Amino acid sequence: MATANKNLSEYDKATIPNANKYRFGIVVSEWNDSITEGLFQGAYDTLIEHGALPSNIIRWNVPGSFELVYGSKKMQEQMVNSVIAIGSVIKGETKHFDFVCEAVSQGIKDLNVIRETPVIFCVLTDDTMQQAIDRSGGKHGNKGTEAAIAAIKMAELRKNS
Repeated sequence: MATANKNLSEYDKATIPNANKYRFGIVVSEWNDSITEGLFQGAYDTLIEHGALPSNIIRWNVPGSFELVYGSKKMQEQMVNSVIAIGSVIKGETKHFDFVCEAVSQGIKDLNVIRETPVIFCVLTDDTMQQAIDRSGGKHGNKGTEAAIAAIKMAELRKNS
């Protein structure tokens, strides 16, 4: 397990650019909302901590993780500097998990290749609810925090490239 001995919320704060000049879009899946709300809060709090203005953070909800691709595509049109796609897919008894995870991963990758505004992949793809809890504010920290840091860094990269 990649995060077995790592806390996703630990990073060197001195290396993060100030986010006060950027606008961020956050697209949040309503499915598994006990997990996605924790991820959103981690992302939001981290953006604010690094200077983002609350008025420069736009949140949209979509029904499920599959819809994150369309929501992120539309968010890219909102004059944001980066987008964070937040979702949680937990493995069940059918192949649905595999299809959703593959589609969302490929869809977000495609948005990053085709369009100019970066989309950060903050979709947990866990085998169990406990794994999702551990990564959305639990013992492994918060993947939302990690996604916010990536969003700030990618906004900075886009500005400087």
